[in-house]
Parts: sequence; C-alpha cells; structure tokens
Amino acid sequence: MRQKYLWAGSIIGAILILDVFTKYLVEKYIRLYDVVTVVPGFFNLTHVRNKGAAFSILASLPDRWRVLFFVTVTMIAVVVILILLRKTHESLLVIAFSLIVGGAVGNLIDRIRYGEVVDFIQWYVKSWYWPSFNVADSAISVGVALLAVDMLFFEKTRQKKISKS
Repeated sequence: MRQKYLWAGSIIGAILILDVFTKYLVEKYIRLYDVVTVVPGFFNLTHVRNKGAAFSILASLPDRWRVLFFVTVTMIAVVVILILLRKTHESLLVIAFSLIVGGAVGNLIDRIRYGEVVDFIQWYVKSWYWPSFNVADSAISVGVALLAVDMLFFEKTRQKKISKS
C-alpha cells in the first residue's frame, strides 16, 4: 500500500516539476508567439497561451467565468481521481491516475497564475499543425490512453477474478 503512494507521489511530482520547469524556460527564452524550429517540417517550440481547454474549447467565455469554471472543474476532477487512486491496487491504474493528476495540477497552476495555460510544443506536417500543447497535456493524454488500455484489455480479466472469489 505504501509503495503505491510512493509511486503515485513520485509520478505526480516528476510531472509537476517537468511541466513547471519547461514552462519557465519557454517564458524566459521564447517571446510570446515566437517560433523556434527544432526539426524543420515537423517540430517547433513556440510560446502561446491557451485560454480554453483542449483545442481552445470554451476560450471565448468571459475571463472571470472561464477561469472560475476551469479551476473548479479541475479541482473536482483531481479529488475524484485521487479517490479512485486510493481505491485501486492495479499498477497500470496507479500510473494512469498519477499522470492525469500531475498534468491537471500543472495546468491548474497556470490557470491560477495567468488565467490561461502556457503551451509550447508544436507538431506539424507541411501545412497541417496539431494544436500546441505542453508537458501537462502530454501527461494527461498518456494517462487517459493507459486508462483506455486498461479498460480494453484488463478489465474483463479483473472482473473474472472478482466473480471467482
């Protein structure tokens, strides 16, 4: 049990440190809207701000309500996920929940500080650009992907074990 919390805390802490540090570097060395080409035709670093959720969803809401909405929803989500983390003993779920919490808190810090999120990773192919994102977004995405893997491949096995006991 104690090892689960050590793993979760380590993952959450690592994501937070990496997210805050990379955003600090971007803010310090890349002016807003500037682009640094890393791999031509494929990968840039750029300093942009996202007022909304993924893909700028809800970015047009008035600032005060938008920030209040995202801070509230994020805090509720983090509490719910921490409760789920407490109840699970499955390693894959511990990792998934920890990645999601670390990423959510990383973006929450930005929302509280700036009212928006600092994004800087930009993938593209020719004229097709994926929306810019950050380390926290990546952690959330990987965590959700791991939850999907668990649901698709391991949930039935877990249910069989439960029904046999």
